Amino acid sequence: MPSSRQGLLRWQFDLTWSLFELHLDQLVPDDFLWEPTGLCWTVHERADGLWIPDWDEAELDPIPVPTIAWVMWHIEWWWTVTLDHMQGRTPRDRTEITWPGSGEASIARLRDLHDEWVAVLDAMTDDDLDSPAPFPWQGDPDKTVAHTVAWVDVELTKNVAEIGQLRLLRHART
Repeated sequence: MPSSRQGLLRWQFDLTWSLFELHLDQLVPDDFLWEPTGLCWTVHERADGLWIPDWDEAELDPIPVPTIAWVMWHIEWWWTVTLDHMQGRTPRDRTEITWPGSGEASIARLRDLHDEWVAVLDAMTDDDLDSPAPFPWQGDPDKTVAHTVAWVDVELTKNVAEIGQLRLLRHART
C-alpha cells in the first residue's frame, strides 16, 4: 500500500494526466504545427528525416510562442531526462530528443513516458521520496525525490495548459 505522500503525488499526477487525455483525444493533425503568431517556435524536418525543435540558449524577449508539436517535444525532452536521472541512466542530451514527425507518434511517445513514470512512482517508498533529488536540483541537499515528483506534476500541468490553450485558439480561429 502506498504511503500518504506517495498516494497524494500519484493522485496529483493522475489528475493532471486525465486533463491531458481530454486534449490529446481532441487533437487533429493540423493542430500540431499550427503557428499562432509570426514569432513562433516549432519543429522542422531535416533532410535526414529527423524533426528538430527551434531552440536558443539565451532568454529571449519576447518569448516565442510554441506550437503544439514544440510543446510535445519539450515534454518528451524534460520527462525523458527526468526518467533517465530517476532510474540511474545516463541522461540524454536535449539534441538527442527529436519530435517523431507526426502528432499520432508524439502522443504515443508521451503515453509511453506516462507508463514509464507510473511504474517509477508505484515502485517508490518513503525512503525513495526522501532521498536526494537527482534532477533538476543536483547538489541541492534541501531537495528530495519528492520535490522532483512534485516538479514533474507542475511542469506537466503547465505544458498541458499550453497545449489546451493552443488547441482552443486554433479551433476558435477556424
